Amino acid sequence: MTPSSSIDTAGAAPHDEHHDHHPSYLVDGTTIKSWLLTVDHKRIGLMFLFWVLLFFLVGGIFALLIRVELLTPGPTIMDAMTYNRTFTLHGLVMIFLFMIPAIPAVFGNFMLPLMLGAKDVAFPRLNLASLYIYLAGAVLALWGMLNGGLDTGWTFYTPYSTHTTTTVAPVLFGAFIIGFSSIATGINFIVTCHTMRAPGITWFKMPLFVWAIYATSCIQVLATPVIGLLLVLVTVENLFSFGMFDPARGGDPVLFQHLFWFYSHPAVYIMVLPAFGVMSEIVSTYSRKNIFGYRAVAYSSLGIAFVGFFAWGHHMFVSGQSTFDAGVFGVLTMLVGVFTAIKVFNWVGTVYKGAVDFKTPFAYFCGFLFFTVFGGMTGIALGTVSLDVAWHDTYFVVAHFHFIMVGATIMAFLAALHYWFPKMFGRTYHEGWGLVSAALIILGFNATFIPQFLLGNNGMPRRYYDYPERFQALNVASTAGATLLAFGFIIIAMYLAYALVYGKAAGKNPWRSKGYEWLSESPPPTHNFVGPQPTFPEEPHFYVDPKKAEVPDAV
Repeated sequence: MTPSSSIDTAGAAPHDEHHDHHPSYLVDGTTIKSWLLTVDHKRIGLMFLFWVLLFFLVGGIFALLIRVELLTPGPTIMDAMTYNRTFTLHGLVMIFLFMIPAIPAVFGNFMLPLMLGAKDVAFPRLNLASLYIYLAGAVLALWGMLNGGLDTGWTFYTPYSTHTTTTVAPVLFGAFIIGFSSIATGINFIVTCHTMRAPGITWFKMPLFVWAIYATSCIQVLATPVIGLLLVLVTVENLFSFGMFDPARGGDPVLFQHLFWFYSHPAVYIMVLPAFGVMSEIVSTYSRKNIFGYRAVAYSSLGIAFVGFFAWGHHMFVSGQSTFDAGVFGVLTMLVGVFTAIKVFNWVGTVYKGAVDFKTPFAYFCGFLFFTVFGGMTGIALGTVSLDVAWHDTYFVVAHFHFIMVGATIMAFLAALHYWFPKMFGRTYHEGWGLVSAALIILGFNATFIPQFLLGNNGMPRRYYDYPERFQALNVASTAGATLLAFGFIIIAMYLAYALVYGKAAGKNPWRSKGYEWLSESPPPTHNFVGPQPTFPEEPHFYVDPKKAEVPDAV
């Protein structure tokens, strides 16, 4: 039995009657100027999508170069200094230019107003400014990497970053500028959630993706200024040698680590919390069930955002901190795992006895669930002091980092791209190729990083240009996995590019989703809704009356 519609359209006109009088945002102004100066959140989201995909390509190319270099011990295709610069560029581009903005800046921008029944974000001009601030910082950082090259790794650890002869200042200042884009986006989303919800959308009727973006925005606004000021201090130290991190002159290099990880550990949740929000939307849609434990999932997002600020010390177990401090940070790390486990339990509860429709986004949900659980378990292990001392700065940490951050984020990014592709572009893609590419990417990711867990457990340090011959077989296996991963992404690029031009018309709601964003046309008109502002009398993710046992049929 399919329940009655959970959304009152309040005058929203069907596509075939009036949509021609309200052109979609894609064709409402087709000049280059109309795009570059737009204040439409949807167009800004698409421009962010273009740039983050471009930077993902750049970061991915450097990742493949690293894997090719590590095929054999000693020099393979580059010298040691080039290798150091390559993994630094890979980390900087992937973290600051892809993973942090990928979901909030693209899908947060596009979907948040639609999910709240609003015509735009609270500050449209600030939204556009955040895009150009992001690009200005990216250009400066990449210019610095190409003119002198930074070799410190993405963490910029002192004292090396204050004494290296490579180009530090432009890269650090570029990252500093990018931080302003992150803060502006966070402020915009927070104000939008507080002031622009449509009638009927109370705090506990907001979609779970909105809750995740709200929690992420709080982290962006509170934590990003810390890393911004720290990057300025390191830049000044590198240029003028003031001694702030030099023990010989009264400075403290460990202070840098505290300030850096005070931002960078919450930054993990800037990447992962939006991914959790995406998956909450997808699991409900493709299980054809109301989300299990809505309030628990919403509160756990806030819990992760809060506790994440107090767990930074687990990155510093070998820095000389006291046993008591290490124990406290370890316990707080476990608490983050509790909030994450709440989400996993509720997602599995949503799937249980659901009428699962196994489409491409749901395939990425399955991959995401594996990476989150497996990566989370290794995170709990690394939060245990006695184990972390052995694994610290080995490839075990690299593999954990990629499982829980890169794996989970990319799974959610690709799931969101496929799930909302019909909403954003009004066309459908080839479902068969979607499932093939999802399988290749999930298998390739495992094949790339499971060998790295084994390498780290056997003692191979991270960031090393050379290694003993006994590690070669696992490095070859990791490089083969990265190649498989690359083929998966190439297939995605091909069939989505084809779908943009030749894809079939998607219709208003091809997934029969009860998500609020599907109330508007696909693609939406410029101001999101035709007619009066819609009202939302029922809860989000409403597929069946909880008092009834039947579940709607799959699509």
